[in-house]
Amino acid sequence: MTRRATCIAMLFALWPLAGVAQLNVSIATFDPGVPEDYSLHQDMDVFPKIREIESLFLPFVLREALTSTGGWGAVRVVPEPDESAELSITGAIVHSDGESLAVSLRATDARGQEWIGATYYSENNYEDLFERFVADLAGVAATVDDKTLQGIVNLSLMRYSAALVPDAFADYFQQLPDGGYRLLRLPADGDPTMARIHRVRSVEFVMTDAIDEKYRELHEEVDSVYEIWRKYRRWYARFTVEESQRNELRERNADKGSYEALRGAYDDYRMDRLAAQEQDKWIVGFNNEIAPIIKRMDERIAEMSGWVDDGYSDWTRILGELFEIESGLD
Repeated sequence: MTRRATCIAMLFALWPLAGVAQLNVSIATFDPGVPEDYSLHQDMDVFPKIREIESLFLPFVLREALTSTGGWGAVRVVPEPDESAELSITGAIVHSDGESLAVSLRATDARGQEWIGATYYSENNYEDLFERFVADLAGVAATVDDKTLQGIVNLSLMRYSAALVPDAFADYFQQLPDGGYRLLRLPADGDPTMARIHRVRSVEFVMTDAIDEKYRELHEEVDSVYEIWRKYRRWYARFTVEESQRNELRERNADKGSYEALRGAYDDYRMDRLAAQEQDKWIVGFNNEIAPIIKRMDERIAEMSGWVDDGYSDWTRILGELFEIESGLD
């Protein structure tokens, strides 16, 4: 265990053990941060295909950093942000060139209250970036009392319930002028509609866990190839710096307009073209290695997500009809 992980564990150890609600965490796949204007990609060191892979790969790295602390409930990677989640984390890749990484991360609870909204940066060690975020998140969590935590859990459930059966649960919480949410009340013990919602949610969690497992498989298959790509990019960065230094030295030693100066300019252009061609080959090779994995994963997730979406519509209709029938019997 790293020193930072030990400190995080100590933060969670400060919480009273009895009755503490551990928040479930939903991590949405990241925004790859690829500009629509293709002409900007080279200047910004943006490699669209690799960014797309990173947007799927890096959330699982964050998931592992969170679960290693033992201070959270279920931590899942999901294809889309879950606004009713107890704690929802979203991210966008700001910069990634294989050598350095910057990710904008935001954590928001079911009340709509932001815990963290910041950009984290790392040089040569992307795991450290997420460990720092997890440490900051643990620091915020340690300041939240048990009653508030339980309130977040309850509000998350009511927001989920209202999405399924609006007529039954829409008035159990209130949306505030600032866009946040406040819990007003809870259903009575033994509420039959609530019991059905718990069953629906359990089934949905099973499917979400299956989707999360696909991100685990992606991480395991991509990790070694991604590390090779990062090593190449570190080499390329060093080459670029060294080549720039050599060019400056030649320019200082050559008379302007001389054959030596012209020859140096040509050599600079030739080396830049060779380096660009070599980089293109690495990008194509990386994509060819990973593309079949991504395709299989996308197909499986689409299949499971489609099943959940179709089931969600059916569940909403059936639960609404049951609520109307039971309300008419009162």
